[in-house]
Amino acid sequence: MNKLKWHKIDFEATEQDFVRQIQIEGKKLCLVKHQGEFFVVQNYCPHAGGVLSGGWCKDGYLVCPIHRWEYNLHNGRGAEGQGDYIDTYPLEMRDDGLYVGLKESWVKRLFGG
Repeated sequence: MNKLKWHKIDFEATEQDFVRQIQIEGKKLCLVKHQGEFFVVQNYCPHAGGVLSGGWCKDGYLVCPIHRWEYNLHNGRGAEGQGDYIDTYPLEMRDDGLYVGLKESWVKRLFGG
């Protein structure tokens, strides 16, 4: 069974919305602030491999910069007709900052790494 390991996200807080790449334990992810709400999703588009952190947000969707495919920030589902999705990650706002939960395999927990 996989358990979540929580990682503090190191970023400079701003009032404005943004889309940017972050790296947690060597894994590249996409951090989004859209309409004052934070999201963390995978950083590559499953359609054509575009880097989602180079995209933008529109009406609650993250838009890929290559072919403009759209992904719902809340659940990762592609726009109607796409038939795909992106991974989304749980977030927690704590007193000392924003944390993202990543699954840690039992092998890694047992043997470290």
